Amino acid sequence: MAIEIPDLAPAGLETLTITGQLDVVERLAAGEPVALMGSSMGGYLAALYASLHQETTRLVLLAPAFGFIRRWPRRLGAEAFEEWRRTGFLSTHHYAQGAPARVGFQLIEDGARYPDEPAFTQPAIVFHGRHDDVVPVEASSGFAQRHPNAALRIMESDHELIDVLPLIGPPALEFLLG
Repeated sequence: MAIEIPDLAPAGLETLTITGQLDVVERLAAGEPVALMGSSMGGYLAALYASLHQETTRLVLLAPAFGFIRRWPRRLGAEAFEEWRRTGFLSTHHYAQGAPARVGFQLIEDGARYPDEPAFTQPAIVFHGRHDDVVPVEASSGFAQRHPNAALRIMESDHELIDVLPLIGPPALEFLLG
């Protein structure tokens, strides 16, 4: 079994779109059966990909960013969101790099084309931190209530789930290898 950890933003966050990220996954999967694991926006993307590709076998989603497009204006506030739209860029924390980065507004424009909650049918485990202040745990609990194929595990953690990775790893791996 091959494990790929793709760079979903090869050109950087300034040009990031959901469509571009889907293209990366589609190229790597090449129409073959694939099990996916993703965190935050990567979790949303894995769910979206699975909804569009029935050859996806299973998913493990970590604090998936369901509804992230509509959450941005509330999170930033109307004035800051309008400033992002006007200037085209927002400075934010890049978790993977651990440094500030600029996100282009095209992420919002492109993301609006896609559903808040992708309706995939494959089996999934969703891990979400009870104390997540980025994506509320209610986003995943509501999703799991509406999708019986998704088993929710609420963890005593925050958005990054770093402190509970030893608890997530074994069941996630067992499930993915299923």
